[in-house]
Amino acid sequence: MTLPRVRLFGIDLVSASADAVIAQLLTPGQRSRVAFLNAHCANVAVRDSAYADALATADLVLPDGIGVELAARMRGTPLEANLNGTDFTPALLATAAERGLSVYLLGARPGVAEAAAEKLARDIPGLRIAGTRDGYDGLRNEAVAIAAINRARPDIVLVALGVPQQDLWLARNADRLNARICLGVGALFDFLSGRVRRAPATVRRLRGEWVWRLAMEPRRMAGRYLWGNGIFLARAARHALTPVDGTAVMRRTLDIALSGGALLALAPFALLLAVAIRAESRGPVLFRQTRVGRDGKTFTLYKFRSMYADAEARRAALLATSDREGVCFKSRQDPRVTRIGRVLRRLSIDELPQILNVLRGEMSIVGPRPALPEEVAAYPERAMARLAVRPGLTGIWQVSGRADIGFDKMVDMDIAYARSRTILLDLMLILLTFRAVIGGRGAY
Repeated sequence: MTLPRVRLFGIDLVSASADAVIAQLLTPGQRSRVAFLNAHCANVAVRDSAYADALATADLVLPDGIGVELAARMRGTPLEANLNGTDFTPALLATAAERGLSVYLLGARPGVAEAAAEKLARDIPGLRIAGTRDGYDGLRNEAVAIAAINRARPDIVLVALGVPQQDLWLARNADRLNARICLGVGALFDFLSGRVRRAPATVRRLRGEWVWRLAMEPRRMAGRYLWGNGIFLARAARHALTPVDGTAVMRRTLDIALSGGALLALAPFALLLAVAIRAESRGPVLFRQTRVGRDGKTFTLYKFRSMYADAEARRAALLATSDREGVCFKSRQDPRVTRIGRVLRRLSIDELPQILNVLRGEMSIVGPRPALPEEVAAYPERAMARLAVRPGLTGIWQVSGRADIGFDKMVDMDIAYARSRTILLDLMLILLTFRAVIGGRGAY
């Protein structure tokens, strides 16, 4: 199951119901690092690049609060649900308890995590508390804390260290924890323990909890909710009024110029290839296949046919022979490939008809390679970040070894490109593509 996303301030926010998110998180075999984004988080991310990276690399970022909801509506991409952590996390734990899962509470002042754990145990029958640890002396030695958590063998770890500390800590250490799910939960322990009083239910339904917190702690919260909310809304308005940036226009202009020029220059060569393909085997010259593009939208990809006409029907029987690690199938000695097809693949000529996809706006010259729908369905959550940009004819993966690069490494490359791409980087990758095609590494 793939959860839909809405891109806001450069971050992919989940746009789904609480039930759908909980079902995804509790899928057997799934490991997830979860963060929440509210107006304050967005303000902190602007001035703290490490925190921004922690949000960008989280497996799920959930929308929290009316500020983010308003920003999404201003952008024209409304969110399906407001998944604030104080309500979402107990709902997650209730479902986890039904499945016999356990939770570990890390963070807050001494004694607060224990009081929060007692409250959860009373409110959620069957919930197993694996342990608690405060965020002061309990985290003085990070390695000791992680070892203690792993000895307790929790399925879920809640980290309440405040923003941005909790998400920075999880970005550093989630891979060292054996838990299936790790969440940064802010002030949740304070609310559960009774140390901080929540707004009445009526105020929460009216989306006025921030007003309540400001009234309860005016000195501490004035900067966040008065000055901070104003800054956030101004940024949200500016974000909504600038849907297309100059770089995007330049990139699209480059795509059209290069693909249009290539189409005209290569037309005679394409006709010769068409004759050769038809002469060797029956079937259409162009191979059409459904692929997944930007934001999970599917499109029809074009290639020169390099396989026999029954190749798709034979694919399932060959999956076990893949020479590539991960969910993407590649075989060096694929029996479905024709003789001329091997030459086309060796020189990447079979990809040339994707010039049409570029002209149609479904692809770019540079970007991650477009995946099959069944591959995307098997993606881990972090791999979904490679769908944040248009797929491309070439990219970092293609110039670094193509099919010789494992799936996890490919995902790392694509995420890095999506987060830091520039016109200059695109031009460099286009030039390096010629060397990669001549060298032929990983082309099969």
